[in-house]
Parts: sequence; C-alpha cells; structure tokens
Amino acid sequence: MNDTSMKPIGIEKVRKRMPTATLTDSRIVLPAIWESFKKLDPRKMARNPVMFVVEIVTTLTTVLFIRDLVHGAGNYLFAFQINLWLWFTLLFANFAEAVAEGRGKAQAESLRKTKVDLEAKLLADQKMKVWRKVPAAQLARGELVLVEAGELIPSDGDVVEGMASVDESAITGESAPVIRESGGDRSAVTGGTRVLSDWIVVKITATRAAHFSTG
Repeated sequence: MNDTSMKPIGIEKVRKRMPTATLTDSRIVLPAIWESFKKLDPRKMARNPVMFVVEIVTTLTTVLFIRDLVHGAGNYLFAFQINLWLWFTLLFANFAEAVAEGRGKAQAESLRKTKVDLEAKLLADQKMKVWRKVPAAQLARGELVLVEAGELIPSDGDVVEGMASVDESAITGESAPVIRESGGDRSAVTGGTRVLSDWIVVKITATRAAHFSTG
C-alpha cells in the first residue's frame, strides 16, 4: 500500500497528451489514398447525393471526351482540363473523408489500448487517502479511485472530492481543458481523459465491461 499526501501538482509539469494522428502520418495518408479510389464505387457514392451527381456528370464528360478524341474533334485541351478538375474534385473529397475516418479509427484504437493497459489507484479509505494500484479493468461500480495530475482517469465516474483541470481532447476533440469538481453539473468524468492539474477522487459509475460492450 501507498500513502499519499494529496498535495496539488502544478499544471506546467504535466503537459503530456494522448498521441493523436496527424495529416502527415503515413499510416493514415497511404490507406486514405487507396480508399479514395475505392470510394468511387457508385454504390458508395450514392450515400452522398451531391457527390454522386458529380460522379455521374464526370463519367459522362469523360465518355464524351474519349468519343471526341477518337473521332478527331477539336478542343482536346479544354475538354481534358474539365475532366481533370472533375476527377480531382471527386478524389479529393473521397480522400478528405477517408482521412477523417482514418484519424477517428486511429484515435479510438489508441484510446482502447491505453484503457487496456491502464492502472488505477483504488482507495481503501477515502479519509485516510490510502490506495493501492489495481488494473483498471478490475474496477467495479461504486469504488473510489484517486487520480492525480498527469494520470488518466481509469473509467467513467463522478468526482466526489477535489477539483482538477481535465484534458478531454481524446474523447471530444476539444483542445481546451475543462474543470471537473465534486457537486453540481461538472462532476462527471470520462474514462481515458487526462487530469492536467491537482487531484480528484472519482466514484466509478461504469465498469470496463460496459465500456467495451458499448464501444
């Protein structure tokens, strides 16, 4: 067992964040390039009526361009430019969508792995602040955990003591930290978010099994 003095820790010491995928990440960009071509499938494009119409028009103009090219009609360059921009519009829209999907999947996978390996400071006694480390997957509803600056909140719960600045960007995408404190409408916290300053005692309201069954 460990005994903690519950002294607040300065925010400047704990600027760690959960890794996030960027546009330059080859693990996202390369699959997105391939996915942008796969999304040209009319069955997939039909889910987006606007782009589906663009694809139909692009296909028709391409057929007309090939016909004119075969029959020796003029204005090759103009027709080629029109087709080039139309296909670029389609592929770029598909690429942007694929990148967004890739980032979402990468972020979810990163959060899932973090939760699996996470340990929690389970409080044996809230008043004495005596705790022991246990795997977060073993936490049960109603148990109390201590979360200090720089640590991840092990599971969903409510703050029953203390106040802290929490980074919820891994869940909400919002970069600005939020204040979570006991009482009121700012007491709920989400598993996988990071405490940036001070400390809080969290009463667990959702088991890990619930996390994975709903995720």
